[in-house]
Amino acid sequence: MKKKTVALLLALVLVFGVAAGGTIAWLIDQTAEVKNTFTYGNIGITLDENKPANKEAKIIPGVDIEKDPKVTVAANSEDCWLFVKIDEANWPTTLKTKDGTLKVKYDVATGWEPLTGVAGVYCRKVRTSDVAQEFSVIKDNKVYVSSELTKSEINNLPKDTDGKTIQPTLTFTAYACQLKSSATQEFTAAQAWEQINPTTSGN
Repeated sequence: MKKKTVALLLALVLVFGVAAGGTIAWLIDQTAEVKNTFTYGNIGITLDENKPANKEAKIIPGVDIEKDPKVTVAANSEDCWLFVKIDEANWPTTLKTKDGTLKVKYDVATGWEPLTGVAGVYCRKVRTSDVAQEFSVIKDNKVYVSSELTKSEINNLPKDTDGKTIQPTLTFTAYACQLKSSATQEFTAAQAWEQINPTTSGN
């Protein structure tokens, strides 16, 4: 009986000794590290014009005016809605040819669509690209002047307080808004324009 007790005590000491000594090897494993880096999306646009020189031009009957405003979307910009707003001031809309077209006129370049309900604003979808994308605003980069325009018509245009003819102007402003409103949804053009809201945001 004493021999059995001693043997049992030795067995217990052996078990605790093995556990305390850490020689029991459990089955374990570990994966390699997978590190994610999150960058920030961006949209970059510029608006440039080389002609006419100094942004000034003379209206001469029958002589078209070169005018080349272009909006450029920077390389790697996110998918976006691109807008251009054209503001006319003192534009001679009363001067018309015999067939009813304006004697001083321009057309918006192909690819731009008028934004419903917002006068003077045009839009287009632009998909991301690893190269910059350039979009002309004015068709053929020209303002057309009819040969039917007369000196008397020019002289009869509105005058300022000094008696000088009030000069017509065209002002261009470009805007962009991200196309995606969520992982699965896209803004409509109207919704994107609401995000820009230039009348209140001061952009």
